Parts: sequence; C-alpha cells; structure tokens
Amino acid sequence: MTAGGASGDRGSAFVVVGLCIVPEVSKMTWQSLVVGSEMPVLVDFWAPWCGPCRMIEPTIVKLAKAYEGKLKCYKLNTDNNPDIATQYGIRSIPTVMIFRNGEKKEAVIGAVPESTLVSTIEKFVAR
Repeated sequence: MTAGGASGDRGSAFVVVGLCIVPEVSKMTWQSLVVGSEMPVLVDFWAPWCGPCRMIEPTIVKLAKAYEGKLKCYKLNTDNNPDIATQYGIRSIPTVMIFRNGEKKEAVIGAVPESTLVSTIEKFVAR
C-alpha cells in the first residue's frame, strides 16, 4: 500500500476504517460464518468494480462497529463467489442481506441511505 492510496487496491479481503474491519466470506467459509452463526448476519454482496458498492462501504463498516456483539457483518465478492450469489438470487449489487438462524430474512438492493439499513437490521437484532 502506498501513501495517499495511490495503489488503487480495491480487491483486498478486508475493508478497514479506523479499527473496524469487515471480513470477506467465501464459498469455503459460508457455511460456518453465515449459515452456522448463532447471531444475525449481514452480508454485503459486492464487487471491486462496482461504484455504488464502494459508496456504501463506509456505511457497512460503521454499522459493523455499531452492532458489534449483536450482528456479524461480512462482505461477499460476487465475482469470486458466483455460485453463492446465484443461490441467493443476486441480480444487482450492492445487495445487503440479513440472515438469521441460517436463513435469508431480508434483502436491500442498491446504495441506500444508512437509515434504510438500520431499520432493516433493527428487525432482527436482540434489543
């Protein structure tokens, strides 16, 4: 990585803002991290070339930090994991899905305002 971000690396496995990291999930880790999770899971379906996906990255990071301990957050690169994207009917990115008890509960498509994601998350996290 170079000073000032001149490398333009958008394909890294993590998104880092401050001290919060949103890890990647893949076909290899899907079952254990998403389906097998005991707490609700937010999955951001994205791709490195997707402008709107990059626009909502800071929001996903902020929500991951805000809901730490109540909600697990992951990113899934649809270019690298097309079979999972197909399995869940992803036709447009960004798509943010909420899973609970291993099942897809709700999906939000597009670069939506933070408030839209918060109201979706609030339906599924313990208060």
